[in-house]
Amino acid sequence: MSQHLKNHFRKYVNFSDSELEDILSHFRLVTYAKKDFLLQEGHVCTQKFFIIEGLVRSYHLDSKGNEKINQFAIENWWITNVESFVTETPSSSSIEAIEPTLVLSIDKNTIESLYIKFPKLERYFRIITENMLIAIQRRYEVFLQLKSKERYLNFINKLPEFSQRVPQYMIASYLEITPEYLSELRKA
Repeated sequence: MSQHLKNHFRKYVNFSDSELEDILSHFRLVTYAKKDFLLQEGHVCTQKFFIIEGLVRSYHLDSKGNEKINQFAIENWWITNVESFVTETPSSSSIEAIEPTLVLSIDKNTIESLYIKFPKLERYFRIITENMLIAIQRRYEVFLQLKSKERYLNFINKLPEFSQRVPQYMIASYLEITPEYLSELRKA
């Protein structure tokens, strides 16, 4: 299981085998069933999660009680609620397993200690965070520049692995369109 994370670390930063063994010894392997929460709204996010197998979503409820999905994550992706994790305040969103999911998780205090021991780890997470910010910026630009149909086509072209695994009503929520309109787009 940890080979996935080792490969991911080495994709961005050159770690020795002994460094990775030490770092990985601090991770916990956790299994979540479909619909289990990795994080519930209102709780402080104390973990970063690296997905080994499965699929999760991050969402919040709007003032009318509708789910608003802001992120999906699959194998070899990190997910957390950054604001809650960094500020140690209650999360305004939830992270839920869409499929049975296996993760490696690490808590905030441990990762902070590891940053001191292994400065390369902090560099690794800086690169991951920068990539996440780029993805958020691209999503924002897509939503500003593209109409609903174009957003859907962009989604299935850029993220084909999601269009087969994520229920259509969740894709609709993510794209901020109605499930009915998404159904029409898929027929066209």
